[in-house]
Amino acid sequence: MRVLLAAGTTETALIDGISAAGAAPELMAHTPSADVEILTYGEPTASPVTPVSPTGCPTPAAVTRAVREVVDFELAVIDAGLTQSTAAPTVDLGVQPGVDVREQAAVPDASAAFDRAYDFGASLPDDEVMIGETVPGGTTTALGVLTALGEPAGVSSSLPENPIERKRQVVDEALAESNLEPGDCDGAPLEAIEAVGDPVQPTVTGIAAGALESGTDVTLAGGTQMVAVAALLRHAGIDADLSIATTSFVADEQGDRLAETCDRLDCELTVTDPGFDAGDHVAMERYCAGEAKEGVGMGGALSLVPDGRMGEVRERLETVCDRLGIEADAAEGNSEP
Repeated sequence: MRVLLAAGTTETALIDGISAAGAAPELMAHTPSADVEILTYGEPTASPVTPVSPTGCPTPAAVTRAVREVVDFELAVIDAGLTQSTAAPTVDLGVQPGVDVREQAAVPDASAAFDRAYDFGASLPDDEVMIGETVPGGTTTALGVLTALGEPAGVSSSLPENPIERKRQVVDEALAESNLEPGDCDGAPLEAIEAVGDPVQPTVTGIAAGALESGTDVTLAGGTQMVAVAALLRHAGIDADLSIATTSFVADEQGDRLAETCDRLDCELTVTDPGFDAGDHVAMERYCAGEAKEGVGMGGALSLVPDGRMGEVRERLETVCDRLGIEADAAEGNSEP
């Protein structure tokens, strides 16, 4: 199984109170770059931060890396609008970072990014791929495109208490700035992304569309952000079989809505519980408390773990956290070397 990770940024993440992807807003732009280094090398190598919430919850990259060290999988990272350089090798599709969704055009190059990503996806030699993402602020942009498409909108959050009303307020302001009403982009997914999305969306949607139409099986590894991608694909007229793999943390927060949405979008849903309630490391405790929940392909990676080996993943997560400087019973937070 090849895992593709699209990593990008959007200025939307800097809006107060919508993301926990980093301990401090000024360091958030480094989060995706650090995530791909953790997944590639096991720790940040060039990025100046280790993405950890103020309470000690590490980036989901730590979990995905733990899975990779237990079961191994091929990895390819796609630069989907990074603002900070990374030491990890990336596929450069010429995607630009995203603008605040409250500007008139959040992703001005959405169509071009989609086309290049489509060609990349269509050229993949794999029989099956799994696509993950890392983009701070991505649940807000997911809400934006779902609303613009006219899809019933409910999204997860990296915070224990989902600031959904704050996100809806941001999306309402964004739609108004683009002279759009909810549902105006029905059947026009690239217009939705351009107006209120982020650059990871046309990248993942394009890769998935190209891969699906060339006969490759595609699993979208993530939560409500990947639900938004599934909706974008369906609104683009892509009706091929499609799967979404996410964590029990997202499923528990969303309740029946997640399964109902996947049914409506004709997507197979896989939910994996990593059993973190059996651990006493601060990382696992924070996930069980509702932080992070998903990202960096975490849910998809966990679905690759064979029966009976999840305990190895939990043990390896402690090793990864130790390598990242996250103590078992203390919150270290983001730090610069």
